[in-house]
Amino acid sequence: MDTEAFRGLLTPLGRDLLAEADGADLTEAGLLATATRLRGRFPADLVNAALTQLRLRDRARAKFGDDASRMFFTPAGLEQSTRAGVASYRARRFADSPEIHRTLEVGCGIGADLLARALAGVPGDGVELDPLTAEVAAANLAAFGVEGTASVRTGDGTAADPSGYGAVFADPGRRTARGRVFDPRAYEPPLDVVLEMARSVPAACVKVAPGIPHEAVPDGAEAEWISVGGDVKEAALWLGGLAGAVRRRATLIPSAQGSSFAHPQVEAGRKAASGPSPAGRPASPGSSHGAGGVVTLTPDDGLGEPEVRGWGRYLYEPDGAVIRAHLVAEVAARVGGGLVDPRIAYITSDGLVATPFAAAYEIEDVLPFSVKRLRAELRRRGAGALTIKKRGFAADVERLRRDLGFGGGRRPARGKNMGKAGNGPVPGASPDPGEVTVVLTRVGDDPVAVLARAERPKPAQ
Repeated sequence: MDTEAFRGLLTPLGRDLLAEADGADLTEAGLLATATRLRGRFPADLVNAALTQLRLRDRARAKFGDDASRMFFTPAGLEQSTRAGVASYRARRFADSPEIHRTLEVGCGIGADLLARALAGVPGDGVELDPLTAEVAAANLAAFGVEGTASVRTGDGTAADPSGYGAVFADPGRRTARGRVFDPRAYEPPLDVVLEMARSVPAACVKVAPGIPHEAVPDGAEAEWISVGGDVKEAALWLGGLAGAVRRRATLIPSAQGSSFAHPQVEAGRKAASGPSPAGRPASPGSSHGAGGVVTLTPDDGLGEPEVRGWGRYLYEPDGAVIRAHLVAEVAARVGGGLVDPRIAYITSDGLVATPFAAAYEIEDVLPFSVKRLRAELRRRGAGALTIKKRGFAADVERLRRDLGFGGGRRPARGKNMGKAGNGPVPGASPDPGEVTVVLTRVGDDPVAVLARAERPKPAQ
């Protein structure tokens, strides 16, 4: 899809085509027939652009929910875009900082963050190097009626003059034709270049990969790792007036909120019902709860390393954002537990404690790892569904599943109350009595298999 074809989608004819094609068969099997039918009434180039856009919207629903149906995308722009709930969460910190009168965004992509801040009432200007992507971002602002609050122009964001802005936001490219980029120096533009620009304004936020090394976090910055529905999605560096009183934090956003923009009318209703949102910058360490079930964990400087101990009655699997933020000790202290191996982030405890920062499992047995022994034990238990988790353990999970009799045509259906593999149980659901979780890990040099069942401790009243 080129720029001219995209502009055609914004015309009355293009919008009629999008409306008519919406709901048509866009699968590989039906795409040709759909395209042939539409080309009978609309120009071929416009049909191709519309079908590309509608297929991108289908993919975008995972990040943008129902709002995807009125947005525009490019394949690369969708891949790197911030999901709506994360963008809205971050926008609240900008909105809660009165010193930020306008924000410059370097590399705004399709405009998800720019849009979220505009919806939160924070004016801004996005600069995007790719002309097509810049036009897509501008169309997204217009689709939400905030083109008077935010704008987009084509250009090199690193060459933009940040003077006169209260803050800079940057989302450097972290993908190439060869795949993901993990070295911050290889970002486009490089992280060092972005940080130098950020130092020229009172406040800044830079989106980075979740795997960023802690030593790459600049002095005085706050690093925040964010998970949505248990999956770590991204990290951000907060600088200057936007940095909090802590150096790192883990923030957990529920799945239901992860794909929705916060719209002004909805947020106003929430604030009237519940009072001011604490989504800004908590000053003290610990944890806090924000709007919509968002929770955040920060360091407790009084804690040392977690104790190393033997297996207790329960196993806790910390959220990935907690692990990335090096806050496992804080979770261990909350549940009164320790680690069975100091190198592996599995916590064990004798008590069942409700915490949003870790999934809990009741340990039923701990076995020296052996495929033959494990298969026999699962058969003896009559396991109807199997979840395999691993940490510090080299194994091909799908091959092991087959070796244990849960692969191919014999693979039992996963329990109806389970989330996707690796994320633990769906909150609030009742355990499936036929569900068994096998946790593969190491204690010292010894591989072990922990047989467990998911627990859902009730929060303290």
